[in-house]
Amino acid sequence: MIREGLFLKKIDLNKVPEHVAIIMDGNGRWASKRGLPRLEGHRAGVKSVRRIVEAAVQIGVKYLTLFVFSAENWKRPPKEVSGLMNLFNEMIEKELPNLKKNNIKLMAIGRLEELPVLTQESLKRAIDETEKNEGLVLILALNYGGRAEIVDAVEKLVQKALLGGERAKKLSEKIFSNYLYTSNLPYPDLLIRTSGEMRVSNFLLWQIAYTEFWFTPVLWPDFQKFHFYKAIYDYQRRRRRFGGLEQD
Repeated sequence: MIREGLFLKKIDLNKVPEHVAIIMDGNGRWASKRGLPRLEGHRAGVKSVRRIVEAAVQIGVKYLTLFVFSAENWKRPPKEVSGLMNLFNEMIEKELPNLKKNNIKLMAIGRLEELPVLTQESLKRAIDETEKNEGLVLILALNYGGRAEIVDAVEKLVQKALLGGERAKKLSEKIFSNYLYTSNLPYPDLLIRTSGEMRVSNFLLWQIAYTEFWFTPVLWPDFQKFHFYKAIYDYQRRRRRFGGLEQD
């Protein structure tokens, strides 16, 4: 609590990043270090999600994107995948009242139609019931892959062009971005990755072109509010030039 307060005091609430994205890594290693099944690591990770959502609301982050389940995660053992989906369904049902109480709007990106039917139904209900909330927008990346998103965007663009929708327009980055899953969202200002890995793992490949990165060796279940505040403070000390010259 002391460290949490120290970093919280250092944060300039007028310069909080609008959009923070997090690759929540290390659940399995956290469980293995304790001799527990991997699913227990994921269950512990849910508590970290709750903490960081609270922290984001507290300092005024407007958008928080969490990499929950990648398109590559289907390669994991069937028992673990099934357990993850059940845990996700359980989490949605349990957290929905809190989302509504705290004015949080839930969204999801990815190939959602490939998720189990029960998961799709739980997710849709939560999205529908929080649609009019005006606080933090919490975006869950589920069955998500950055390359798949770009391929899907190209497919939509081609299909529309074949129907005459984009045929007369010269393709631009702005037009292309309208076909991404995140078409109605700002690009992330800050990307956090836990567990010591230093790669983006096919996450938001188009959107993070000028995003600031912050890596930590801390495993996701051990990630506390003060770690989040430390990342925000470090972000605020950087100068973002977006390819241009530094301004005085």
